[in-house]
Amino acid sequence: MTVWPLKFRDLPNGTLLFSDDAGGFFLGSGEFLGRYARDALSPDDLRFLRGNGHTFEREGDPDWTSFAYRWAGRQSKQQELSYLILVPTLRCNLTCGYCQVSRAPEAARGFDWSNETLNASLDFIGNLKGPDIKIEFQGGEPLLRVDLLEQIRAFTRSKFPRSQFVVCTNLQRMGEVEWAFLDQPDTFVSTSLDGNHETHTRQRTGDGLATDTFFGNMAEAVRRLGPGKVSALPTIDVERPPDFEDLVENFEHYGIQSIYLRPINHQGFARRRKNEPNAIARWNALHSDFVDFLIIRNHRTGRYVEEYYFSQCLRRFLRSGTDDHVDLRNPNFSASDYIVVDHDGQLYPTDEARMLSRIGRVDLSIGTVASGVDQKKVQLLNSASINNFDADCIHCVYQPFCGTDVVDDLSRDGHIDLIRSETWFCRRHISLFDKVVEVMTRRDDAARQSVAKWAGVPSWGDHMVPVHA
Repeated sequence: MTVWPLKFRDLPNGTLLFSDDAGGFFLGSGEFLGRYARDALSPDDLRFLRGNGHTFEREGDPDWTSFAYRWAGRQSKQQELSYLILVPTLRCNLTCGYCQVSRAPEAARGFDWSNETLNASLDFIGNLKGPDIKIEFQGGEPLLRVDLLEQIRAFTRSKFPRSQFVVCTNLQRMGEVEWAFLDQPDTFVSTSLDGNHETHTRQRTGDGLATDTFFGNMAEAVRRLGPGKVSALPTIDVERPPDFEDLVENFEHYGIQSIYLRPINHQGFARRRKNEPNAIARWNALHSDFVDFLIIRNHRTGRYVEEYYFSQCLRRFLRSGTDDHVDLRNPNFSASDYIVVDHDGQLYPTDEARMLSRIGRVDLSIGTVASGVDQKKVQLLNSASINNFDADCIHCVYQPFCGTDVVDDLSRDGHIDLIRSETWFCRRHISLFDKVVEVMTRRDDAARQSVAKWAGVPSWGDHMVPVHA
């Protein structure tokens, strides 16, 4: 009997977490690790490992095939291009100090699509295979150019039987034209809600009356469109985080049960902020505290709010195929199922890549909407967009559940040949997966109820986490 290679990590409670390359995991003891390292596994060890899918007798037998199937399920699959982020204008009517896209002033010229870029974008969309397509309008403030949005939507609807549109808007200046565009069954709103009135004013509008306008329009959006059509994200300043209760109450007020905490990104104008060496440690602590807060609050209220990214990591830990979040999958190949068209017609592999190029840090463009994708550039990026062979990742117990972020490495460090454990991405996700393990192995009712809801299972108990002495 052959045991598939196991990786391990010490846990704070004295046990160890083991995993294999296919994402099979269990909790074990130091004594078991010793027997495994000495190739002195007991019959009981082998029974457990076989029952948990960690062994095979010979290549091609059912256990070998099962492992290969599960391993393949952990790999993100190449898909047809079906998700476009379009930036028809980089102009914005707000001046957020930590703007990550380096927006242009509202009155600026030369930051909107030209007629040539619009027509090339329509041709680009028309050449996609479909039948499903999702288009996200970013900016700047895309509603400053409703005329362009209308032309894109009308053309897309005529070509694809199943189309969806998301408008990322600050909801700051809304008239009947803007509301009429948003009030359609296939169109959704994404906005930013940073906390209570004081926090939102400090971080975004800089003016109390402008914040009043935003909250009024947010309420109107929910009333007109319905809560399921409106989503919001908070950007969190780790130096001055919002009160957790205020934050969650604000989101619940608008019918939003999923909150995606985002740290201020190291992009655009936000790069002017001082980059504290221990900022990631502080962020990890804040995020962990927020998850604990939600567990207690959910148990108290019976309303199960989630932190979206934690739930995403939890689901990736428990099952294969959870690849719908473009920042966390492996391989994370560029220009595969989504691509960005900037205000000047340049193509980028991610939204963060266009932000990085905008400030002149590095040119990560991969072609133009008129000429198409430069496959040589894409292949160069993709050569580093997989963690299976990374010298550090191959030893990490969380490798099967994790991903890569080449753009973030370039943004923060200027190169990608880094010691993986020293990167922001790795330090963030090690902490996240540690928190996942800690929460799903708790035995109190509050934690188990939230974990079940977040994981999408009927209930949670000891049997969900295999344990072997």
